[in-house]
Amino acid sequence: MHPKAAVQETLTAAMRSGDTKRRETLRLLMAAFKQVEVDQRKDLTEDDALAILMSEAKKRRESVEDMQRAGRTDLAEQEQYELTVIEEFLPRQMSDDELRVLAQAAIAETGASSPKDIGSVMRVIMPRVQGQADGKRVNAVVRDLLT
Repeated sequence: MHPKAAVQETLTAAMRSGDTKRRETLRLLMAAFKQVEVDQRKDLTEDDALAILMSEAKKRRESVEDMQRAGRTDLAEQEQYELTVIEEFLPRQMSDDELRVLAQAAIAETGASSPKDIGSVMRVIMPRVQGQADGKRVNAVVRDLLT
């Protein structure tokens, strides 16, 4: 099912059940979809919608970290809740072991041997993990293998 349609369907269910917290989070996602559609004047493909969901999830992850550092646990909990809802619509996230296997293959493929080569490895591995792993996690695994 198209991610946008899945969000819309879930939004309708949340509205019917009276789950206001979930409804508001889903409305934020629908607004993000609509914003891109209006800005780019096109209908979203599945890949476009997935990219938007990944971007929104990344924003929430960063916000949670920032809020926790600032001691705002109430706001961090809200951002974490939103992240949990967004992740329902993303593909299953890869484990560190799965990432390590892909990273080792990408390192072998590029001939990388030092941390200087991280960029070339990242260019190879990121399209392979599209939507299944955050770039920060991938970078950490690659960096660990090259040091």
